[in-house]
Amino acid sequence: MRDNYFQEKPNVILLFIKLTPNARRDEVLGTMAGADGLVLGAKVRAIADKGKANKALIALMSKWLGVAKSKIDLKSGSKSRIKTLAITGDSDELATLIVEKLTN
Repeated sequence: MRDNYFQEKPNVILLFIKLTPNARRDEVLGTMAGADGLVLGAKVRAIADKGKANKALIALMSKWLGVAKSKIDLKSGSKSRIKTLAITGDSDELATLIVEKLTN
């Protein structure tokens, strides 16, 4: 069971997200308890059809974190509500940025 909603690795952050598709708006909700531990909640307007919600999630996280979409990769959960995103970059800077975004 995970005790954090992200995991730092060299030059990459793994971010665990519970995605709700077909929402009123695209937004990052904050942390919440998931079946395997803490996750970051997110909602997107796109429907869960042919990867549309996954693409919308990557676009949302790109905008939210201020990183290029090309630096975000869906590692697992393509057909699940629980996703693992790999975000390439300086792990320490990304971890600090994520925590700051959630505390402001």
